[in-house]
Amino acid sequence: MVNIRVGFGYDVHPLGEGRELWLGGIKLEFDKGCVGHSDADVLLHAICDALLGAANLRDIGFHFPNTNPKYKGADSKLLLKEVVELLDQHGYCIGNVDATLSLEAPKVNPHIKAMQEVLAPIMKVSTNDISVKATTNEALGYVGRGEGVNAYAVALIYKK
Repeated sequence: MVNIRVGFGYDVHPLGEGRELWLGGIKLEFDKGCVGHSDADVLLHAICDALLGAANLRDIGFHFPNTNPKYKGADSKLLLKEVVELLDQHGYCIGNVDATLSLEAPKVNPHIKAMQEVLAPIMKVSTNDISVKATTNEALGYVGRGEGVNAYAVALIYKK
């Protein structure tokens, strides 16, 4: 019998001047970036939470607290790598991830292939196992006003 589990992740970060915009493990050219303790890659944080949730291993804040100076400015790809290693230690492999970014600008679709190519080796899956989508918030709320970014992710994992 195959033991499969599903997890959901969500993250949000405000956008601010003077910050780099990291999404999906790549740097996008934009006049604002996500504000947070680490590099604030909202997409990777949602993916980490989905993976951790699927394995019932708490959440990203538990493993990488924003009160720990070790994670100040941390590259979220390294956090994702640690999450994948934690799953491996508990006998899990990643089946697939489906994620959605919600932001007004910049356009994300031209960068999705690059995101998949960066994330696949970290997650030990094929690029076909990582779905990244982007949408706007139709000019509604803080996302619509360009004040923040949301990310949602669902992950399927299975026992080795």
